[in-house]
Amino acid sequence: MSTPDIRTELIKLVELQGLDKKIFELNQKKEEVPLILERLQKAFEGKKADYKTLESNLQKTQLQQKEKEGDLNAKEEGIKKSQSQLGALKTNKEYQAKLAEIESLKADKSVIEEEILKLMDEVETAKKALDEEKKILAGEEKIYNEEKRAVEEQAKDIEASLQAEQGKRQIAAAGVDKKILQAYEHILHGRGGVALVKVSNNSCEGCHMRVPHQVINEIKMYNRLITCENCSRILYLEEGE
Repeated sequence: MSTPDIRTELIKLVELQGLDKKIFELNQKKEEVPLILERLQKAFEGKKADYKTLESNLQKTQLQQKEKEGDLNAKEEGIKKSQSQLGALKTNKEYQAKLAEIESLKADKSVIEEEILKLMDEVETAKKALDEEKKILAGEEKIYNEEKRAVEEQAKDIEASLQAEQGKRQIAAAGVDKKILQAYEHILHGRGGVALVKVSNNSCEGCHMRVPHQVINEIKMYNRLITCENCSRILYLEEGE
């Protein structure tokens, strides 16, 4: 088996690394899509919950009003009943006691009427707030649907780009020596999608550690793949350096 030309293989790896970098970034964006959609949904659900709270408060106030109106009817019936009993009373003492009872019922009725008026105002205020919130929620729902649609469209574009880049990668990888490709991919998966880095200003662009002159000289010899002593990524020099 012939020994691969390291210089040529590095040129191929540079192309492959460019594709892998794009693929890594696209995969990151793809992974973010469900998180973005979840955040959008939670934000909108929170606004819906605010509307439901206002709606629930209105219903509670309306129920209180209905209960008070029932109490008022009961007091009015009590007053009528007591008034109808006045003519049947035998003594002045009984008559005065019944009148006092009627006055007490009327006082209770007056208090309930005040409470009903207060609740009617609260219901009116709550209805206005609910109507306003309903309009706001309709606008928020429109924005949510537009943002959701935009994210979903972006997800389709990401997937299409990913498929295209993976197709290019498959072709590029097929041209790399199998053992070199195996070594490259082993590093790739353990180093955040970056297996090949340039030496620039005597430093590794992957971890920014200084590369000794002896190592740089070894890279220039192109006898084998040279890796960074710190981050283990494959090192290369641009032509002319």
